Amino acid sequence: MPSLLVIARWLWPLSMPLWGKGVIALLLLFASQYHYWSRLSSGSVFAPEFPRAVVILFNWAFGVIIFLAVLQILLDLGTLIGVAIRHGAIGVPDGVRYAIGGVAAILSAIAVANALRVPPIKDVDVAIAGLPAQFDGYRVLQLTDLHISRLFTARWATAVVDRANASGADLIVVTGDFIDGPVEMRRADIAPLAKLRAPDGVYAIPGNHEYFFDYAEWMRHLKDLGFRMLPNMHAVVIRDGARIVLAGVTDLSASAHGQAGPDLAAALARAPDDAPVILLDHQPRNARDAAKRGVALQLSGHTHGGMIVGLDRLVANGNGGFVSGRYDVGGMTLYVSNGTALWPGFALRLGRPSELTRITLRAAR
Repeated sequence: MPSLLVIARWLWPLSMPLWGKGVIALLLLFASQYHYWSRLSSGSVFAPEFPRAVVILFNWAFGVIIFLAVLQILLDLGTLIGVAIRHGAIGVPDGVRYAIGGVAAILSAIAVANALRVPPIKDVDVAIAGLPAQFDGYRVLQLTDLHISRLFTARWATAVVDRANASGADLIVVTGDFIDGPVEMRRADIAPLAKLRAPDGVYAIPGNHEYFFDYAEWMRHLKDLGFRMLPNMHAVVIRDGARIVLAGVTDLSASAHGQAGPDLAAALARAPDDAPVILLDHQPRNARDAAKRGVALQLSGHTHGGMIVGLDRLVANGNGGFVSGRYDVGGMTLYVSNGTALWPGFALRLGRPSELTRITLRAAR
């Protein structure tokens, strides 16, 4: 629909030969079907199996269509307002149309570049009631939504691992969406994640994208890479005799794929009652339930921060109102990361930067 709008309202009124309009229209329609070509390339819309440069070009073109459609709507609204004020027709010069086309191209290039970067460390302090003094200053590094793929390759993953290992974190967690593609396609690109290191270990949970491929095979492979998986399970982290509980749940989409859905009660079964609970849950929608069960801190991802300012409001509506950053949910802190990367089918970021989140625990005063 955005491509048809661009063709009808931006391209067709331009003063250029009909054959030129036809060529551009065909290119716009071709780019608009990126997800269809992705499905043809691999059998899944979630795993475009093209050379990386082609995936980048598709995302740029896809972004141009979206930004140009928005700018054209704004131009049309401005023209209508002008007509109402002047009580007469107003022509839009070709120069204005070319200008908004250039702006769309530049915005899309910036958005793709933002999506592809190796994210910086973002520091967040979280105060937790009842946190043992031994854990005051304890650092947890959260990675999420890595989406290892033809877009986010072994080279990118190696740079992320190097930055994570240099962060000084006591514990590393990955809150799902490791990959886009089956194990045999992603084996080499995900291999660098085996080098993640932290004194108290590297823990993880599945995201919804793990279920789009062979979930059981991915769980085995992630364990082989050294991740301690926590699907509806918990681990107890001990420091000088003091304890905190690190719990994890499966993704909300699990039951639709014949797998066990998220079960916080099972995850916390036989956990020590006197230890604060940190919960890993890929999607933030169930945060209010977690707060009622006494969880102190929930770490989530999934939303990619909404990717683009404005679009984030729509993403929030589908995620319980949670989309980016810190929330106080019934006395529990929920942190929703913008993500380490994002799905290669929509690799665009404007105003919602990627991050490696270093969370420092503090005892509530």
